[in-house]
Amino acid sequence: MPGQRLSIRINAALGRFHGENPISIVRKACECRHRFQRDCLCLYRRQSNPYDVSGDVDGVALNGDTELDELTLAVRSVDLLSEKSDQNKTEHHTDQYSSDQLIIRRGQTFQIELDLSRPFNPNTDKLHLEMKTGSLPQVLKKTHIIIPLVDELQDERWEAKMVEQKDNRVRLSVNSPVTAVIGKYKLTITTQNLKTGETTTHDHDKDIYMLFNPWCEDDTVYMEGEKELKEYVLNDTGRIYYGTEKQIGARTWNFGQFDEGILEACLFVLDNSDVPPSGRGDPVSVVRVISAMINSPDDLGVLEGNWSGDYAGGTSPTAWSGSVEILRQYHRERGTPVKYGQCWVFSGVTTTVLRCLGIPTRSVTNFQSAHDTDVSLTTDVYLDENMEPINHLNSDSVWNFHVWNDCWMARPDLPPGLGGWQAVDSTPQETSYGTFRCGPASLAAIRSGQVYLKFDTPFVFAEVNSDKIYWQRNLDGTFKQIHSDKKAVGHCISTKAVGSDERVDITHLYKYPEGSEEERIAVETACRYGSKPNVYSSPIAEDVQVEVKMEGEGPRMGEDAQLKIVVKNSSSQPRRTTLHSQVAVMYYTGVLKDTVKKDTLNVELNPQEEKTLDWVLPYTQYQDQLVDQAALMLTLSGRVTETQQVLANQTSFRLRTPDLHIESIGEAYVGKEMSVKITFTNPLPCTLRDVVIRVEGLGLRDLHPIKVGDVGKHANVTVTEHFVPLIAGKMKLVASLDCRQLSQVHGVTDIDVHESQ
Repeated sequence: MPGQRLSIRINAALGRFHGENPISIVRKACECRHRFQRDCLCLYRRQSNPYDVSGDVDGVALNGDTELDELTLAVRSVDLLSEKSDQNKTEHHTDQYSSDQLIIRRGQTFQIELDLSRPFNPNTDKLHLEMKTGSLPQVLKKTHIIIPLVDELQDERWEAKMVEQKDNRVRLSVNSPVTAVIGKYKLTITTQNLKTGETTTHDHDKDIYMLFNPWCEDDTVYMEGEKELKEYVLNDTGRIYYGTEKQIGARTWNFGQFDEGILEACLFVLDNSDVPPSGRGDPVSVVRVISAMINSPDDLGVLEGNWSGDYAGGTSPTAWSGSVEILRQYHRERGTPVKYGQCWVFSGVTTTVLRCLGIPTRSVTNFQSAHDTDVSLTTDVYLDENMEPINHLNSDSVWNFHVWNDCWMARPDLPPGLGGWQAVDSTPQETSYGTFRCGPASLAAIRSGQVYLKFDTPFVFAEVNSDKIYWQRNLDGTFKQIHSDKKAVGHCISTKAVGSDERVDITHLYKYPEGSEEERIAVETACRYGSKPNVYSSPIAEDVQVEVKMEGEGPRMGEDAQLKIVVKNSSSQPRRTTLHSQVAVMYYTGVLKDTVKKDTLNVELNPQEEKTLDWVLPYTQYQDQLVDQAALMLTLSGRVTETQQVLANQTSFRLRTPDLHIESIGEAYVGKEMSVKITFTNPLPCTLRDVVIRVEGLGLRDLHPIKVGDVGKHANVTVTEHFVPLIAGKMKLVASLDCRQLSQVHGVTDIDVHESQ
């Protein structure tokens, strides 16, 4: 027919629908295409424009746009723009994660690109996104999100806007609210033809990970200051402090929150809890869950605690140098608790998980940390009529150090002014609402003694600011208060400084200066809510003081321990006293193991006189008694003859261990083998058996035990280790030594890794 124009597809259709009207043929072909596209979408591939049905048949014009618009729009592929260098990851500060998945932060737009089966026509096409998280997504619980396509984005809602269109490819900008549930989402794109009513769906095969957003001012975890964000969210190594207040030790910890598989492991920890995905929009709830799930007693959490000294079947707590292998093992073994942890390990893993999820977090060490077991908000020491400890009553203890965490968030559930740093403790000590967990407790509330505010504020207050009260049993079985030490607890509270490896003292954030009017008011305010509200009714005057002093950095492992006892008479009259000294091996938690030495010292003081007494513990008396932290507790007690004043003092100290010295050999380049030399000197006059050194560092190598074997008394040993750096930049290499006779031996060095030449 003159002037007739038929597309190739129409000509092909004529052969299959013999005798039919051409327009009917076109329509039937389109219907077949609809069914084929719907049922076999995965096989469908567009070439040029297969829907080109323009032309006229038997004088009837075919409008290409009309026929095109009647065909259902389909999504052929989705690009989540999730490469490290893509806009999404750089703008969301997620480019350090070792993952090719899309990782975004809530309250901030992200972009995706869609490849469609034909150009999108806003007059005839409708498109929306759906994101689902959890095993039973529900719209009302905000775990099934329906995201409409809008002309302009608005804050505080899920919406998508088309920001670019080129042929069949469109780019969408997607917005999420700052209250969005964090976790792993599945993405579905649904299209609909408004003329025919037909729809298609495309389920994307890659997950989208949503995190908290401390860079967003409206998120409750928002933190101001790029240096602070870099430290408390993006820094993957840190320092954890231990020892005693007079001998503060430090070890480097590899948090490794960006390592491969760690984000998945952290979300697995959340999935293993009893809290449904709908509860993961509130950081208070998430932190409380993580506090419970890092320990294992009641919910098969990440770490099994062990303070026995026998670590058969697991790894000694002092041997860990980072969180990565712990979390990977827990994930790999589908929720079997990892053996073993103590407080610094619980804290290190907590820092990893919370930073990974986007909550600013730091590890914090409190020296002379009280464990209040009866909610008295005092640390109580009970003595019998002869001034001997009544062991079955002395359940309160003072750990020579304890490590927990601070995390940063607003607290809309508390009165104004109580946001900011919140104390969180994952070490299982006491239950909170039936579960071993602690916090988040506002540091501002702790400082002012507002222990009636949630969560677990009384327990943390007692850890840092309880008074140590000494009680003596009367003949009738009652007890009287005979002495109080108002400065026995909560010293040198320490964390790593922002932007450096220096230690910073944050005691002032937890309490007012010792002895100040504000501090005393806070203590008395808190104790009104404890189980012994009248403990401060009868203060005791004192004119003789006893103190223990240490020279230099203190005693060293393998040598005699030497301390000085200073007794001072501040009165105008002579004073006589008998001091009973007792030194015991102590777990760092404050639990005493065995007494290794007892002495009695008679002291006579003239008016205003001060005497210094030498005290020595020979190596031979403690060498076979020490436990993990090489800690000892010296207890002094006595009574002044003239006034019946009770003297009491407890001092914990540790025996210092040597460091591992790590030296880099040559320059370090990505992809090229390099070496380090690790040197160690045995400080003991005996052979160390079965020595193992572990080396770890982000981008350098995974946790790997190096079997050194036996090391003779006072012997030097050198190990050369080889590895291939994977990432350029300034990296830390961390090493720790593990053996039965010696613990807390570790070292760290910085290595500048250059791009390969």
